[in-house]
Amino acid sequence: MSHHVIELINVNYRYDKEQVLTDINLAVPEGAFLAVVGPNGSGKSTMLKLILGLLKSKGGEVKLFGKPISKFREWEKIGYVSQKANAFNTGFPATVYEVVASGLTKKAGLFSRVERKYKSEIIDAIQAVGMQDFSNRNIGELSGGQQQRVFIARAIVSRPQVLILDEPTVGVDAKNVQTFYDMLERLNVELGITLVLVTHDTGTVSNKITHVACLNNTLHFHGSAEDFEQVKDQDLSAFYGHDIQTIHHNHSHGVH
Repeated sequence: MSHHVIELINVNYRYDKEQVLTDINLAVPEGAFLAVVGPNGSGKSTMLKLILGLLKSKGGEVKLFGKPISKFREWEKIGYVSQKANAFNTGFPATVYEVVASGLTKKAGLFSRVERKYKSEIIDAIQAVGMQDFSNRNIGELSGGQQQRVFIARAIVSRPQVLILDEPTVGVDAKNVQTFYDMLERLNVELGITLVLVTHDTGTVSNKITHVACLNNTLHFHGSAEDFEQVKDQDLSAFYGHDIQTIHHNHSHGVH
């Protein structure tokens, strides 16, 4: 039995004539906190769409929980927060509680039924992202960072085993980024949710992550956060196409 929740085996993808991903081999262990890093246009969002079944690979295989993606049906095991999550109409008349509850309508049907049956799950999800004091606040009144927490609560209310986040700190104030990542770490460590995070924010998140994947058309590095620290700056700069410095830090928790 595989303990990899996500596996990409020799995966390729092209848009028309542009090859975006080439021979990607990636395995995400259960309980990991994986940061996917790379320059703009490196294929990071495309890789997420392949994992989520939104795109079909042009070669190779994607497996979820040990099953080929074509046979995978348990999509409730995977939560997703897109880059555009907080680009919605801020005049939308819904409270934090209602937005989070809407993450269960696929599972439970009508909102009134969700409200009655799953009230404790909704409250738990709101508490998990630290938004319990805002349950009755209209979503449009919140800051970008607060809205993003609400969308994460919406994604985890159905108790997924994996949470995929595409650049979740876009729109989060710099001073709140660290507490945002502290919250993600709690989801990973305390709730045991496997996290896959696309980020440019490697310095801030560095002491939370367990694994790193460096992507730029191909995978230039895939391994533990500790091993990533040993990668020479000039090697990373060559892969990014500009000067970059690696992150050095003390890990707050070990690799799962």
